Amino acid sequence: MTQHPTRVALITGASRGIGAAVAVELGRRGVHCVLVARTQGALEEVDDAIRAAGGEAATLLPLDLQRRAQDIDMLGPSIVARFGRLDILVHAAGALSKLTPVAHIEPRDMEESIAVNFSACWRLIRTCDPPLRAAPAGRAVILTDAVVQAPAAYWGLYGAAKAGMEHLVRTWAQETGDSPLRVNLVDPGAVATQLRATAFPGEDRSLLAEPADVAPAIAALCEEAETRQGALIHAYSRAH
Repeated sequence: MTQHPTRVALITGASRGIGAAVAVELGRRGVHCVLVARTQGALEEVDDAIRAAGGEAATLLPLDLQRRAQDIDMLGPSIVARFGRLDILVHAAGALSKLTPVAHIEPRDMEESIAVNFSACWRLIRTCDPPLRAAPAGRAVILTDAVVQAPAAYWGLYGAAKAGMEHLVRTWAQETGDSPLRVNLVDPGAVATQLRATAFPGEDRSLLAEPADVAPAIAALCEEAETRQGALIHAYSRAH
């Protein structure tokens, strides 16, 4: 008889940055992690880190959320077919695209930003909603950005897609309130990720939190004891 793990998490953007750090933290806590990102080699490095932290070997799914969007639709059923359950969704993938005036946004750049920062989340909700609702304590944690609440010049391309994503997630939370599923948003704050380095190339990174600094707070939102629903939670950051 096939033995299924006690809890299973699907983590996007899992090859680096916050997604990778959360995967290591969840793996350390005994969760089986299904890791999604574009690069097989980078996913293997995260798998090594999970095992080094005492977790079990992860399941690696190389997938480009923009160019293979329809493959997202099969994630929920595929995970249930293999493991019998899906308990946790952590959506950490995101794409900065370009910082540019709104009037100068090119159609191809808007399409990329919408695909990664909005549509991927919509597809993940569609595919993960049934098994997460069926789980004893389903948890969904979606990463967002402070620019949604405080629009800034040149950030419209990224911020608009993230704002749409936030609205979608908050609506999903309203619709799942009568189930054991808890859906929340996380603003990790100023963290030393590749996305932030691209946006602020001259920034002093010693003032920033590291992905491993915010991972425990995000992983805690995936625990069965979490009761908040539809909240926007600010993770720890030591940036000023």
